[in-house]
Order: sequence, then structure tokens, then C-alpha cells
Amino acid sequence: MTPAASHEEFQYLELVRDILDNGERRPDRTGTGTLSIFAPRPLKFQLRENGRLVLPLLTTKRVFHRAVIAELLWFIQGSTSSLSLSEAGVKIWDGNGSREFLDSVGLSHRDVGDLGPVYGFQWRHFGASYVDASADYTGKGVDQLANIIHTLRTNPYDRRVILTAWNPRDLHSMSLPPCHMFAQFYVSFPMQGQASEGSIENKAKGNLHCQMYQRSCDMGLGVPFNIASYALLTHMIAHVCDLAPGSLTLVMGDAHVYIDHIDALHTQLEREPRTFPELEITCDKGGSIDGWKAEDFVIKGYDPHKAIAMKMAV
Repeated sequence: MTPAASHEEFQYLELVRDILDNGERRPDRTGTGTLSIFAPRPLKFQLRENGRLVLPLLTTKRVFHRAVIAELLWFIQGSTSSLSLSEAGVKIWDGNGSREFLDSVGLSHRDVGDLGPVYGFQWRHFGASYVDASADYTGKGVDQLANIIHTLRTNPYDRRVILTAWNPRDLHSMSLPPCHMFAQFYVSFPMQGQASEGSIENKAKGNLHCQMYQRSCDMGLGVPFNIASYALLTHMIAHVCDLAPGSLTLVMGDAHVYIDHIDALHTQLEREPRTFPELEITCDKGGSIDGWKAEDFVIKGYDPHKAIAMKMAV
């Protein structure tokens, strides 16, 4: 059990407190207004502790982890329509796929729910020409996820194991440009000492680390979700590459609190963190990142404080 005094969740809570105390009042595209600081200290979470896999789901409020899993699998599938998520009870993209919102950003030619070439499209078909959410993109563009898995298996010392959702050519076609936009993966071999650069011995003992950069960080709603999502992605990639999950580091640009989240976050700051839950992956996908289902993940021992209602700014 993680001692309360050193709980990694305090990193998040201290950053929220800093923004509330010292943040600059700034306008934003939603018209809500924020308190903001730029380039705060990164947040770092260990994904394995005492032989158990750890999922850093914040405990000072309940995180909607079913939606975290559903959205991540939706990304991995390369999907770009919010309708399938909505039909599954996950409504987080409904606002950005509504008729009113699409019309407001110049995408009136798109069907409701068609978000354009957002995260999943960039992850699996980077560089392909986007038509609409129902088109078949099989074999088109660069499959970044497949390339990452191949590289981790064949050259885990590679310094180019990169996943990017930021494609300047496609930004105008997206209902919302990516907030979490860039990730780098790194394999460490702590037991190998002075291993030569080309050596891949004891690959199964390697630890997979992820560092993600997020340009726009909604501390109340978005960041707890993003921490869990990229931790889960790192667990999945480690699983299919016969690596052990190591750590997740979140590097932030504009870290902000929406004005209408201030009271809720003050309530959250009064709470004491509890132990992060354990993650169990029950499937064996034969080394594939595709075909996973929500039932393949079991989250054990998640005992958070009560949920805190916060309105999503659209």
C-alpha cells in the first residue's frame, strides 16, 4: 500500500492548488474563463508496485473509468464518429459532434457525430486523406501504433518511438484539435547494466515508460481522464510487446482550471488520497493491439471518494 504522505496523487492536488492560488485569469474559446499557468512541473506515476500492475485512477473523486476504457479502445480502432461511443453510454464527445457545434466550426457538411480526422485517425492512418467517418481507410496512411509495437519488439533502444495526433494539415478538418498530442515510449533495462546499444537480451524484463505532452490541460475533468487513459495505453502496449509497464509522465503546456470548477476543486482538495487500484489484463491477444474489449480489463480495489459534478466546457 502506498503511504499517504508520498501518494502520487498529491502531485495533481498540489498543481490544482497552485493554479487556484496563483493562476492567471484568461479567456478561452468556450467563453467560460480559466485560471491558468504554463509549463508546470510534470506529473509522474509508477505503473507497477510490489509486483502488481497499478492504474493511476484518481481517488479524491471518482473517475468514470468505463468511459476511459471505451474511449481508448475507440481511438485504437481508428474511429472518428462519436455516435458509437454515445450508443454505449459514453457521452463525452456528444457536444463536439452535435449539429450546432459542427456548424459553428465550419463543418456543416459533416453528419452529426462525425468529428473529422481526430485522435484515432491520426494514430492509425496518419497522412491519409479524410473523407468521412464511414469511409474505409484500410491500408491508408501511416499506422503509428503498429509501427510502435514493431519497433519496441525489434529495436527497444530506438529513440524514435513516437505517437503524434498533431497533424497541421488536418487541424481545420477536426471538430476539436487534439489536446493530448504527443507521446514518446522508452524501454529501460535496469538489470542489464552496460548493455550494448544493439542488444535486446532479456527483452521481457524491460520496462516500458511513456511521456505524454498535453498542450491544453483541463485540470478538473480532462487531466484525471488523460492520466488514466495513457497509463492504460502503456499497459496495453507493454502487454503485447512482452514488456513490463514502467511509468507515465505527463508534461503540460497550458494547465488550467475553469472558473465554474473552482468550488468543486476546493471540495476535492479537502480529501485524502487512497490507494490506486490494481489492473489485471485477462486476455492474450497474441501480440496485437487490435480486437481488445472492455471485458479484457479488470480494475481491482478502486475505492475513491464520491464523484464531484463538474460541467464540461464545449
